[in-house]
Amino acid sequence: MANEGASRAARPPAEPAPAEGPGETPAAPARQASAKRAPAKKAPGKAAAKKAPGKAPAKKAPGKEAAAKKAPAEKASVAAPAGKASGGKAGSAKAPAAPRTRTGLVRQARRINRELADVYPYAHPELDFENPFQLLVATVLSAQTTDLRVNQTTPALFAAYPTPEDLAAANPEEVEELIRPTGFFRAKTKSIMGLSAALRDEFDGEVPGRLEDLVKLPGVGRKTAFVVLGNAFGVPGITVDTHFGRLVRRWKWTEETDPDKVEAAVGALFPKSEWTMLSHRVIFHGRRICHSRKPACGACPIAPLCPSYGEGETDPEKARKLLKYEKGGMPGQRLKPPPDYPGKAAPPLGAAG
Repeated sequence: MANEGASRAARPPAEPAPAEGPGETPAAPARQASAKRAPAKKAPGKAAAKKAPGKAPAKKAPGKEAAAKKAPAEKASVAAPAGKASGGKAGSAKAPAAPRTRTGLVRQARRINRELADVYPYAHPELDFENPFQLLVATVLSAQTTDLRVNQTTPALFAAYPTPEDLAAANPEEVEELIRPTGFFRAKTKSIMGLSAALRDEFDGEVPGRLEDLVKLPGVGRKTAFVVLGNAFGVPGITVDTHFGRLVRRWKWTEETDPDKVEAAVGALFPKSEWTMLSHRVIFHGRRICHSRKPACGACPIAPLCPSYGEGETDPEKARKLLKYEKGGMPGQRLKPPPDYPGKAAPPLGAAG
C-alpha cells in the first residue's frame, strides 16, 4: 500500500502535460523541471560540446525537412491560379486588381484604350450609310437587332425612299414590309417616318448637327444622337450600347448601369477628342472577343490589363474558337466596309455565307 501511495504521489506532476500546448499555466512546472534537469545534462561537460559540431548537420536536416514540408504548399499556391484558369475562372496571378485611386483608374483606362487602338486600328461604325439621314435611320432601326441585319435591310429602303421628304410621305404598310427583318417593324416605322416628317418640317430636310435638336426627333435618344454626331458631323460623343456598358463595368471603370451615368463616368476618364473612337474600339472588342455570356479571355490581347480576366474561357485553343467577325475569319457586318477593314464584307440579305 505504501508503494501504491508513493506511485500516486508521483503521478500528479505528469497530469498537466496535455494542457501545455494551448495553455500557459502548465508551462511553469515544465520549465522548473527542465531547469532542475539541466545540470544533469551538462554534467558530461565537454563531451556534449565536442559532439555539438557533429550534430550541426543534424540541425540542418530539420531545416530541410521544414523546407520540404513547405514546398508543396508553395507549389499549390502557384498552381491554384492555373487550375482555376483551366476551369474558366480568374486566377489571382493573371487578373490584375482594379485601380484603387482615381489616378490609377485614369491610367488603366487610357492604357486599355491605347491597346485597343493597336488591336482595332480600323474600328468604325458598323452601319452602312452615305449621308447623315441614312445613318440616322439605320441607327434607329438597329435597336434590338444586329447591325448586319440593318445593313441587309436598308439598301431597299433607301432605294425606295432616299430623302426625308420621300420617307415622310410613304405608305406605312410598305415601309413596314421593307424593314420587317429588323424586328419591331411597326414601332420602327412610326419612328423613322416621324423623324423624317420632323426633318422636313422643322429642319428643311436636313439632319441637325446639335444634340439638343437630335434628341427631340421621334425614336432618337442620346445613344443614337451621339452615333450621328460622332460619325456624320465629327462631334465627339460616347455611345453607350449594351457592349460598351458591359465592358466598362468589367474593366471597373464604373459600376453604373444607367447609360447616361455610364456616359458621364467614362467621359471623365478621357479627353473629349477620344470619345468617338473609344466607343468604336470598345464596341468592336465586345462584339468580337469580350462576349456577354462567354468572353474569350484566353485569346484576349488586353487580358493582362483586365481585372475581370477569367470570367470566360481561358484556354487559348478553346477561346480562339469563340472569336467573331474578322478575328474569327468570318465576314463582318457591313456590306460596304471601309477600305482598311481586314475582314470580308457581309453578304446581302438572303445570300449564302
